Amino acid sequence: MSSGKKIAVVTGAGSGVGRAVTIELAKRGYAVALLGRREPMLHETIALCAKNAKLIAIRCDVASESDVAAMAEKVRADLGDPTVLVNAAGINIAARGLAQLSVDDFKKVLDANLTGGFLCVHAFLPAMRRMGDGTIVNIISDAGLSSNPVSGVAYVASKFGMTGLTETINVEERKNGIRACAIFPGEINTPLLDKRPTPPPAEAREEMLQAEDVAAAVMFAIEMPHRAIVEKVLLRPRTR
Repeated sequence: MSSGKKIAVVTGAGSGVGRAVTIELAKRGYAVALLGRREPMLHETIALCAKNAKLIAIRCDVASESDVAAMAEKVRADLGDPTVLVNAAGINIAARGLAQLSVDDFKKVLDANLTGGFLCVHAFLPAMRRMGDGTIVNIISDAGLSSNPVSGVAYVASKFGMTGLTETINVEERKNGIRACAIFPGEINTPLLDKRPTPPPAEAREEMLQAEDVAAAVMFAIEMPHRAIVEKVLLRPRTR
């Protein structure tokens, strides 16, 4: 049974897909906690949102257990228990191929992309269980379905892990009124592209998915009737 609350948490809300999702949630009357490592960018997102929306910016490294615990307490104190969590935070590195990748960088990418997603899910699941209501949307990548030549082993491994996390939430928690959606976008024109060894040119970026395209898919999953689960969305650019 849906609780009727409209409270959301968005990770990686300072840019890219996280920013676009936050803007859409604010339009729809959600109170939103924006999470990110760079607080000024979160305030830039807030400036782009509906002026009457209730929004709070929280500096949080999702890979840090203590940061996530403190963040969850602040969300509960300032907004209440969220019924929506969107994990949009993610990183990659330039030296990403097997021949170049260091052990430390492998761990860094997995901590941000996989452990961070798990920690945020873990922080809010108990309240979602009590309410019998929760929608968790994980922005993964089509690299979470099959590897490709450009993403690198750490990124691919982290995204496969997020696929498994999403599936397990549905297997274990649907009986508690909680549902999870894995969104698998192809190439998106976001600042993460600048981390590639050879960033794509402007004309290539114009043909890619845009952040607002992915945000539209997120809202589709969130706004489905509570009886329905959109488990997976594969979203690719039409021309690529």
